[in-house]
This record gives sequence, C-alpha cells and structure tokens, in this order.
Amino acid sequence: MWTLPNLLSLFRIAVIPFLVYLLTFPDPGSAIAAAALFLVATLTDFFDGYLARRHRAVSDIGRILDPVADKLLILSTLIMLAAIDREPSVPAWLVVIIVARETAVTVLRCIALTEGIVMEAEDLGKYKFILQSFAVVGLLVHYDYFGVDFYAAGMYFLVVSTAIALWSGVNYHVQFFRRFQRRMAD
Repeated sequence: MWTLPNLLSLFRIAVIPFLVYLLTFPDPGSAIAAAALFLVATLTDFFDGYLARRHRAVSDIGRILDPVADKLLILSTLIMLAAIDREPSVPAWLVVIIVARETAVTVLRCIALTEGIVMEAEDLGKYKFILQSFAVVGLLVHYDYFGVDFYAAGMYFLVVSTAIALWSGVNYHVQFFRRFQRRMAD
C-alpha cells in the first residue's frame, strides 16, 4: 500500500481540498495558484505509473487507486469550475455529461469484474485524461495572459476531451457486451 506510486496517487486526492479552497477566491492570483497546483498533481500521474513499472511496484491497490485519484481530481475541479461565480463559466451541462460518462464506465468495469471480465484502461482513456488536464489548466487560469485566452483554450480542450470520453465510453460498453456474450456462449 505505502509504495511511492500509491503515495503519489494519494497526493492527487489530498490536493483536492486545497484546489477547492483556492477556487473560492475569484482573483487572478488564486486562479494561477490553483492551476499550478493542479498541474503538479496531474504530473504525478505520469510518475506513479512510470515508477510502478520501473520498480515492479504495480499492485492491485494501485490499479484501483490511480484511476480513482485521476477521476476525483478532474471531476471535483470541473464541478467547482461550473459552480463558482466567474464569467464566462464552465457549462454545468457539459460537466454533467463528463460525470455521467465516468460513472457509467466505472460501474460497467465493476460489473465486468463481478462476471470475471477484466476491462483494462484503453489508450483513448489516457488521451482523454491528458486533454482533460489541458482543459482544466486553461479553465483554472481563466484569464487572458500573453495574448492567450485561457478560458477559450480550456473550453476547446474540454469539448474535444468530452467527445473522446463519449467515444471511449461507447467502446467500453461494446467491448463489455461482446465479452459477456462470448462468456455466456462458452
């Protein structure tokens, strides 16, 4: 349990209250601090997987903890971004779609496990997380800097990542039903 990769995943979860706190302040300084904290947290996702494979510290708890930490970090930040009073804001309906997709895929993977079917993470899911991370950083920064509209850039990445998320969600369901039918036929 207390391996460095698992501690990095736990760090991502521990960061969430600090992000939520920073998002209660509408000023540009708090926005930059929240974006920096979020960026550091998302970088730990790369390192926990790398270290787990390199040091052969891959564990069952890590396989569960890593994606849960990713989902909690992304979803809690997006929910706060939709809830805070900042113009323009993140559309709540878009966040609901993202939360619903994550919930549906997580529940499906749990059902699959009860049926003895292991649903590994797909490459689309990794791309989705990277694009969502870009989106959230832009949406956290929110303001224009160096001629860049960070809100617009964040929304662009959020829409693209949502399309990929829905596509991968459909793939998970198709994959599950095919495996389930094969299993029932055997």
